Amino acid sequence: MVKERITMMGERTGLLGWFDRIRFNEILRQGIGLLLVAVCAHFTRPDMGTVSIGLALVVIGQVFRIYAAGYIFKNKQLASTGPYALVRHPLYLGNFIILTGFTIASANIYVEGVGVLFFLIWYPAAIAYVDSKLENIFGDEWREWSKSRRAIIPGRARWADLKTSGWDTYQSLIRNGELPISLYLLSGGIWLWVISHGH
Repeated sequence: MVKERITMMGERTGLLGWFDRIRFNEILRQGIGLLLVAVCAHFTRPDMGTVSIGLALVVIGQVFRIYAAGYIFKNKQLASTGPYALVRHPLYLGNFIILTGFTIASANIYVEGVGVLFFLIWYPAAIAYVDSKLENIFGDEWREWSKSRRAIIPGRARWADLKTSGWDTYQSLIRNGELPISLYLLSGGIWLWVISHGH
């Protein structure tokens, strides 16, 4: 899978090639992202204000991910309604909101810097790969749908599409794994909340 991604995006040698092998490994990327939640919790500088604001953003981001994941039937049909009416990669938008929330909650400038670097280093490559993969699978359908939608920054809203039915609870929470992710984020949020209340 990693080799396929590197080949598709253009193979590089040396240190950059090693970096690409890490960057295009989805398990590593997701794992490092989840590890950042624990880092935020561990290195928090307790402040009820920042914790409250940050965790509110985490909830918003994860609710958005749950919403988006209910429209994904990987490689079988192109998700184009619901949150996909706003952006091409709503899961990544949800991740960005979650990561922003946890870094704000940590109230630690070093953790915030690591969060920004993580997003800038990992996500442009992930977006480029997924766009290329979807174009290969869905061809003109993807090109027509994607040309008026930004990657993760919402543009003009298509409210009619947002209201379209078709969201699948089981697909989101079980098949696409949002239930365990939600539980993990909840544990990180509780950790931060307890720490902030203990000081």
